[in-house]
Amino acid sequence: MKDGRLNTQDNEALQELVDTFDMLGDWEERYRYLIELGRKLPEMPDAEHSEINKVRGCMSQVWLAGEVGDDSRLHLRGDSDAHIVKGLIALILALTDGRTAQQVLDTDIKAAFTQLGLESHLSMNRRNGFYAMVERIKAMAAEAAR
Repeated sequence: MKDGRLNTQDNEALQELVDTFDMLGDWEERYRYLIELGRKLPEMPDAEHSEINKVRGCMSQVWLAGEVGDDSRLHLRGDSDAHIVKGLIALILALTDGRTAQQVLDTDIKAAFTQLGLESHLSMNRRNGFYAMVERIKAMAAEAAR
């Protein structure tokens, strides 16, 4: 991280998001893009919409689940009942899914959130929910790293 910005060379997904957000310009277009990202999330099985996978601290209904594969990488899934929140899940998963537990722990997702300009363009409730999702994924990575 340099000057509060992530080194995008280490994360192609982040670079792609930064480039897309920069290209879109106004926030109405960026919100539409977030919603589109959420629509592209693979469907989460109904059985995973459970209390154990529910993320506390979110105004919307949010579920995150995952496991460590034979390849030692986290394989994550998420869902929400709110379109923009589902897009935020897609954004987080773009930065974490398929990476090792240590890579996830080393990724400053909050800095990416700020770098994309989301910090100042989402309500306090959505920001709190975003941070609750990040903490959940970091806890999953910490558990997997043990």
